[in-house]
Amino acid sequence: MLDAPLDGPVCSACWNAVRLCTPPFCRTCGDPLPSWRAVSLALEQCARCRRRPPLFHAGRTAAEYEGALRNILLAFKYDDRRVLARPLGALLRRAGTEVLHGADCVVPVPLHAWRRLGRGFNQADALARHLGAPVVRALWRIRATPPQTGLTAAARRLNVRGAFRISPLLSRQAREQWLEARIVVLVDDVRTTGATLNACAAALQRAGTREVRVLTLARAAPLEVAKSRASGASS
Repeated sequence: MLDAPLDGPVCSACWNAVRLCTPPFCRTCGDPLPSWRAVSLALEQCARCRRRPPLFHAGRTAAEYEGALRNILLAFKYDDRRVLARPLGALLRRAGTEVLHGADCVVPVPLHAWRRLGRGFNQADALARHLGAPVVRALWRIRATPPQTGLTAAARRLNVRGAFRISPLLSRQAREQWLEARIVVLVDDVRTTGATLNACAAALQRAGTREVRVLTLARAAPLEVAKSRASGASS
């Protein structure tokens, strides 16, 4: 039962059940580390970032993609519960304080036009509006890529390679103001292997950004994303 039904479709018990990511964090991707004893104190990096450094400079994720948060995100994305953008955005903003500090703008990861039309909105864009920084829709998704579900990490990278470009609607003045030699924060709802974020970061770097950071609401194993899509609509 909802404590305050006018505040949204999720009760306080469900919000309290969200498992937040806690430090120590990898200084590059922002994933929680098992303990400081498991990594080099000099590097402060997870094994994945040491093995294949991402194209972005720093990242942070708010919570684990499981249980309550997974159900909340499914309702947000597929049941048209857009009112959830505000509390989810607040959760993301609290987790991303360090990543947002000093940033010039936030850039939502775009959906392909056909997918956005079918869903009615872009969830990353809705979250970005609640982060307290200018929102710049700098990217276009130029290929309607197949869902990443079930793909290996290598296949995911190949799937989104070249799928993003700087929006042709962005004026030369806007590029100079928000991208060139600037610090940009990419925003998305769920991160799995980071392939999509890397592809977006590559496009932004080609536009001359000084630093690309990433901020995501949840982190998930590919299996968790597959489970969610099986129980909800295709993302």
